Amino acid sequence: MSYADLREVIAIERRAYEFSWTEGIFRDCIRVGYHCQVMETSHGFIQSYGIMSAAADEAHILNLCVRPELRGHGLAQRTLDHLLGLAHAAKVQTIFLEVRPTNTPALRLYQSAGFCEIGVRPGYYPATKGREDALVMAKSL
Repeated sequence: MSYADLREVIAIERRAYEFSWTEGIFRDCIRVGYHCQVMETSHGFIQSYGIMSAAADEAHILNLCVRPELRGHGLAQRTLDHLLGLAHAAKVQTIFLEVRPTNTPALRLYQSAGFCEIGVRPGYYPATKGREDALVMAKSL
């Protein structure tokens, strides 16, 4: 992901999530050197993206998103596999993420990839009515 990708990434993010990341968050992730990846077609059409921080022997998947009209075609799995490969190459021992308990497709994806629930962050996500908890998940590499 580059700064030039942000217009398209932000458009996808806004269609995918009611409470989307801001342009500033994406810019900060690129600026500080997080693993900011896009999956594109050969014509440069962004299908999905993922952002992961990695330090010492830990990594944290911060965002993984598939263009809404392309969901159900394995792109989330491919994007997750790519991030896991980057974590493995960086000699990460444990990778973490948060997910909404109501996001059943994401939960299934992460569970099928070997992530296990290790905790709950109460009121972590904004929601239409107040806040929603986050499930904290981890996977050993």
